[in-house]
Amino acid sequence: MKVTLEIQNLKCHGCANTVTTKLSGLDGIENVLVNNDTNSVSFEYNNDATLQEAIALLNSLGYPIVGDKNALTTKAKSFVSCAIGRMNS
Repeated sequence: MKVTLEIQNLKCHGCANTVTTKLSGLDGIENVLVNNDTNSVSFEYNNDATLQEAIALLNSLGYPIVGDKNALTTKAKSFVSCAIGRMNS
Protein backbone atom coordinates (compact mmCIF):
# COMPACT_ATOMS: atom_id res chain seq x y z
CA MET A 1 0.00 0.00 0.00
CA LYS A 2 1.12 3.56 -0.62
CA VAL A 3 0.44 6.66 1.46
CA THR A 4 1.28 10.36 1.37
CA LEU A 5 1.31 12.16 4.71
CA GLU A 6 1.45 15.92 5.18
CA ILE A 7 3.87 16.57 8.03
CA GLN A 8 4.67 19.58 10.21
CA ASN A 9 8.03 21.28 10.88
CA LEU A 10 9.63 20.18 7.59
CA LYS A 11 12.04 22.99 6.77
CA CYS A 12 14.92 21.92 4.57
CA HIS A 13 17.01 19.20 2.96
CA GLY A 14 18.43 18.25 6.37
CA CYS A 15 14.93 17.52 7.63
CA ALA A 16 14.14 15.54 4.49
CA ASN A 17 17.35 13.53 4.82
CA THR A 18 16.55 12.57 8.42
CA VAL A 19 12.96 11.59 7.56
CA THR A 20 14.08 9.54 4.55
CA THR A 21 16.87 7.76 6.44
CA LYS A 22 14.82 6.94 9.52
CA LEU A 23 11.69 5.79 7.69
CA SER A 24 13.74 3.71 5.25
CA GLY A 25 15.23 1.90 8.23
CA LEU A 26 11.86 0.53 9.33
CA ASP A 27 10.94 -3.00 8.30
CA GLY A 28 8.07 -2.95 5.81
CA ILE A 29 8.70 0.64 4.57
CA GLU A 30 10.00 1.20 1.04
CA ASN A 31 10.37 3.95 -1.57
CA VAL A 32 10.38 6.90 0.83
CA LEU A 33 10.10 10.26 -0.92
CA VAL A 34 10.03 13.59 0.93
CA ASN A 35 8.68 16.69 -0.80
CA ASN A 36 9.70 19.92 0.94
CA ASP A 37 7.45 22.00 -1.35
CA THR A 38 4.29 20.24 -0.15
CA ASN A 39 5.57 19.33 3.36
CA SER A 40 4.79 15.71 2.67
CA VAL A 41 6.32 12.27 2.76
CA SER A 42 5.21 9.35 0.59
CA PHE A 43 6.12 5.71 1.07
CA GLU A 44 4.95 2.15 0.56
CA TYR A 45 4.11 0.04 3.61
CA ASN A 46 3.09 -3.55 4.37
CA ASN A 47 0.21 -3.17 6.82
CA ASP A 48 -1.59 -0.78 9.19
CA ALA A 49 0.75 -1.62 12.07
CA THR A 50 3.72 -0.56 9.94
CA LEU A 51 1.95 2.67 9.00
CA GLN A 52 1.26 3.46 12.67
CA GLU A 53 4.90 2.72 13.52
CA ALA A 54 6.00 5.16 10.79
CA ILE A 55 3.65 7.88 12.08
CA ALA A 56 4.96 7.37 15.63
CA LEU A 57 8.55 7.59 14.37
CA LEU A 58 7.81 10.82 12.50
CA ASN A 59 6.33 12.27 15.67
CA SER A 60 9.32 11.23 17.77
CA LEU A 61 11.64 12.93 15.26
CA GLY A 62 9.65 16.17 15.51
CA TYR A 63 7.58 15.82 12.32
CA PRO A 64 4.00 15.02 13.39
CA ILE A 65 1.38 14.66 10.70
CA VAL A 66 -0.86 17.65 10.09
CA GLY A 67 -3.71 17.63 12.58
CA ASP A 68 -1.65 16.06 15.37
CA LYS A 69 -0.40 18.06 18.34
CA ASN A 70 2.71 20.11 17.56
CA ALA A 71 4.00 21.20 20.97
CA LEU A 72 7.08 23.33 21.50
CA THR A 73 9.03 20.23 22.53
CA THR A 74 8.09 18.55 19.24
CA LYS A 75 9.27 21.60 17.30
CA ALA A 76 12.55 21.51 19.22
CA LYS A 77 13.02 17.84 18.27
CA SER A 78 12.63 18.80 14.61
CA PHE A 79 15.53 21.26 14.90
CA VAL A 80 17.76 18.51 16.30
CA SER A 81 16.65 16.08 13.57
CA CYS A 82 17.29 18.78 10.97
CA ALA A 83 20.84 19.37 12.22
CA ILE A 84 21.57 15.64 12.22
CA GLY A 85 20.19 15.37 8.68
CA ARG A 86 22.44 18.21 7.51
CA MET A 87 25.53 16.59 9.01
CA ASN A 88 24.73 13.23 7.45
CA SER A 89 23.84 14.46 3.96
